[in-house]
Amino acid sequence: MKRREFIKNGALATAGFTILPAGSLFASSTGKVRLGYIGVGARGMSHIAEGALRDDVEIVAVCDTQESSLKICRAFLSKKGKPAPTEYTGGTDAYKKLLDRKDVDAVIIATPWQFHKEQAVDAMKAGKYVGCEVIAGLTVSDHWDIVNTSEKTGMPYMTLENVCYRRDVMAALNMVRQGLFGELVHLEGGYQHNLRNVLFNDGKKYYGGGVEYGPKALSEAQWRTQFNIDQDGDLYPTHGAGPIMHYANINHGNRFTNLVSFSSKARGLAAYVEELSPGHPNAKLNYKNGDVTTTMINCANGETVLLSHDTHLPRPYSIGFRVQGTEGIWMDVNKSIYIEKQAKNNDAWEPVNTWFEKYDHPLWKKYEKEAVGAGHGGMDWFVFNGFIQAVKQKRQTPIDVYDSVTMSVIAPLSTKSLKEGNMPQQFPDFTKGKWKDRKQLFALDDSGF
Repeated sequence: MKRREFIKNGALATAGFTILPAGSLFASSTGKVRLGYIGVGARGMSHIAEGALRDDVEIVAVCDTQESSLKICRAFLSKKGKPAPTEYTGGTDAYKKLLDRKDVDAVIIATPWQFHKEQAVDAMKAGKYVGCEVIAGLTVSDHWDIVNTSEKTGMPYMTLENVCYRRDVMAALNMVRQGLFGELVHLEGGYQHNLRNVLFNDGKKYYGGGVEYGPKALSEAQWRTQFNIDQDGDLYPTHGAGPIMHYANINHGNRFTNLVSFSSKARGLAAYVEELSPGHPNAKLNYKNGDVTTTMINCANGETVLLSHDTHLPRPYSIGFRVQGTEGIWMDVNKSIYIEKQAKNNDAWEPVNTWFEKYDHPLWKKYEKEAVGAGHGGMDWFVFNGFIQAVKQKRQTPIDVYDSVTMSVIAPLSTKSLKEGNMPQQFPDFTKGKWKDRKQLFALDDSGF
């Protein structure tokens, strides 16, 4: 499958400013990627499931501080007939013993957000490829630490941002690259998802949800809710920002220059708890994170971007993508599209299905069967496969360290903008000027996605 089969013009080529791995990988004669997992809770188990399906992966070590999570992982791998990996547990630094192993080529990090930066930095220093769940770090300096460590060690870092591989998102990317929307002008996306039963979960009510968080709760409610209590901002920007970056070639001939955020009042979480358990203390907490946070971003090439974080109110799920250019527009909320020169009826929306079938991305056409049954409608197979292929080939990851931190750093920048009374924030240039010449690599061929 050649690059020309993915785009009509040859403008987007390989090349670029890349980090290539240093050190000795693949001491094993099997040629398999030997994975260590740091964190095997709900999200970590999704990655365990992906690894267990592959013949080119060995799960050699896992680490978690909770026996309940290790027990589930143990039982799952046993049922799948896989060898039991070595387990590391105890304190929050138990993962360091896993990193000491010479037979671990790469690590998957799926721990609470506050641990990501330190674990990723330590893993790269230990000579491991890093695939890390969002987000990368809590502060702007955290993100610089990740970039600097990756550059110094030569070890790639990849945010496991699966929405970049969503089928409709990639069909739209295919259309963008073929010029169907004309010159891009405005883009939108976000994380618009009712998470109330995730942020409060004691397993008693409402689809497994409840009114507790912290030590009394289950799964993400043990840690994620606290961020919504303590911090105002776009806490989860990558689902919207990742695909938008590929549409607008951010860090590859374009860049984000500055942003400003606005946040609504916070009412949704308290109202949710009060409805389930009237008078409960958690209904009286002062939740700092507004129910709807809106962030506007400028781009060097003149495009504007709007991101939304909306997780505390009743609503159906939607990323809220909008791709708008001089010749057309796609909006995923109403699953509609309008391409002016090809519209059957002027000024009338058309259903997007026919368009996306016609412009279905070649990667989805080729690997649809492999992705069947994978998490998030098949997206998890694509992101996991992209990471594994990069490790196998000792090449750059399809979402590299610069793109990873760019989509993630929106969180602390948004928080800072709100703290300063909606003041604009300058966007860090993690490429240090090299964005002007870096060519796009994402999803241009099937050599590693």
